[in-house]
Order: sequence, then structure tokens, then C-alpha cells
Amino acid sequence: MEKSEIESYVKAGEIAREVKKFARGLIKPGIKLIDVAEAIDGKIFELGGEPAFPVNLSLNEIAAHYTPAPGDETVAEGILKVDLGVAVDGYIADTAFSVDLTDGGEFSAAARGIPSKEGTGVPSSSGMMELNEKILEEATKKIRVGMKICEIGEACQKTLEEWNNKNNSDFSIIKNLSGHSLGRNEIHAGLTISNYGNDNQSELSGAFAIEPFVTTGVGNIYEGQPGGIYVLQSDNPVRDRNAREVLKFIKDKFVTRPFCLRWLTSWSSEGRGSDATLTDIKEKQVGARCSLVGGSGVGNRLTENKLKFILAMLVKQKILYEYPMLIEKSKSPVSQFENTFVIADGKVLCTTG
Repeated sequence: MEKSEIESYVKAGEIAREVKKFARGLIKPGIKLIDVAEAIDGKIFELGGEPAFPVNLSLNEIAAHYTPAPGDETVAEGILKVDLGVAVDGYIADTAFSVDLTDGGEFSAAARGIPSKEGTGVPSSSGMMELNEKILEEATKKIRVGMKICEIGEACQKTLEEWNNKNNSDFSIIKNLSGHSLGRNEIHAGLTISNYGNDNQSELSGAFAIEPFVTTGVGNIYEGQPGGIYVLQSDNPVRDRNAREVLKFIKDKFVTRPFCLRWLTSWSSEGRGSDATLTDIKEKQVGARCSLVGGSGVGNRLTENKLKFILAMLVKQKILYEYPMLIEKSKSPVSQFENTFVIADGKVLCTTG
């Protein structure tokens, strides 16, 4: 890995750490998710990065792949997963944390001793976030030059089983959600890093994310309704003029990275030239709606409803893919913690921890 690549990964991680601190201070019960998303976008730009993907703000049994659209009235409650990405020159820091927004701290260690519905004296969800953080911590301790991918899963599963035995609990790791390698403008760059025991003997190297999810449920997810996150998946021709212009913007500005409606809405409403720079954009105040670039001539003609229509058309034509929300199979609450690591030049760096 070149020195410049490592420096970009490190810079992206530094920004991601600051954004996590900012987001933790911002999120309170009842805040609108759209306000959280726009504030996180703005903070990333303010600190000199770009969003690597739309921030995932997934509540309760929704494990991943939900981002709010303009006008979304959904508010923060229960347990909220915040999964954010920062790109510097295309090199990505991917990190996540969970926030317990319940009155009694139902998902944290503070909930211990509160009577559960089953009358056991301890809520079934008590300590879920604490366990999730410990799983990530124990997996992190295993990371070294030359290690095998299977060692991550072994560490995660061992920590889970020891916790359940010690605390007479019944938590599960979600088995069909995994960590992954990272590449330039690629969030999932090939390697799958399972969070449970497996026999993957491939060597772990380069940039990657470790990403355990914990639940009180069965430990599997299913695909739900679309979650508002899109990605380019084909280069098929488009006849509609406005759709062609939107697609050109997507190809030029997002490349292979995911995007969302609120970014396109901001772009269309700005009316600036397509040569707008990151410097122009990051001057916007934190918390204000951020565009990734100025308009390209379509300007104010493209309303939000028109953009929604264009996106739906491009999805139907399989030019774009809209990620479905990932929902825990038994509709049980889910927590998530994640960090990015780089193994290069004989060293291990945790860029986001």
C-alpha cells in the first residue's frame, strides 16, 4: 500500500472519530433522523472529508440500510444504530455505534435489575450494547499482521458464548451480516469477515472493517422495504433527458459509492454549476442541508417528486439498485459497533477507534 493511500485512510479515520463524537452529542430522544443525517453530512464536509455513503440511521429491529429522505418525520427512539462513512481521496473510514434512547437504559448495563416481562429480574436486552462493544474489543485484540480471517469470527463467538454463560443471557450475533474489506471508492471490496466461527483461511490484510451486530432475537436478518440508499449498477442507456442528466451527475460524483435522495434534492435546488468544489460546499453551516455538488443546468426544474420518479424509473430499469432495509428475522432489537483497520508496512492501524 502506498504512503499516500495510508495517509488518506488515516485522515478519513480521524474525521470519522470527530464526527462520532459530534453525533453522540447531537442525538437525543425525539430528534428527527433527517436532522441527524444532515448534521452528520455537514460535519464531514466541515472537517475536510466527503460522505462515503449515506449515513445509516436504523432503529430497533432494523439492523442496517435506512437513511432518511427530505421530509421524513421519523424520530430517534429505542436503540439507534449510526453507521457512517468518510472518504478522503476515495479512501474510506467505515464506523458505527449504537445509542440507547430508552427511558431506563434498556439496552445498556444500567438496565440490570429492572424486572423483565418474563419475571427473571433482568431484562432480556440488558447489557446488549456493552456486550457488542466487548465483542468488537476482543476481535480487535486479535488483529495482527499475517492473521487468518477465521480468527475474527472465533474471537467474536467466544466472547458471545462466555458472556451468555456468565450472565445467563441469550444474545445472538447476526450471522448473515459481516465485516468486509475496503477499497478506493469501494465499501465492500471482496473479502467477507464473518462474526462467528468459520474456516476461512484467507489472510487478512489491507483496509477492512470489523462490524459485529448483536440481538436478543434469532440472529438472522431478512430484506424489508427499500431504505433510501442507492448505488449505480449498470451503464444501460436512458432516453429521458432529465434522467440522463441525473445519471451523469451520479456517475461523475459518486462513482461506485452509494448515495441518497437528499443529496440529489440539494444538488438540484442549488442551481450552481457542475464545477462547484468541495470548498464551496463545506462552507454550508453544520446542520444545514448539504449538496455534494452544484446543479448542472437542470437546476430548480427538478423537483423532489421528479427526482423520486427518476430514481424509481432507474431502479426499475436496473440501472440503479436501492438497498432494502435489513430487519432482524424475529423483529427483535439490534445493536451494532464497527471500526476500520489498515494492515500495511508490517503494522496494524485502527483508524476509527
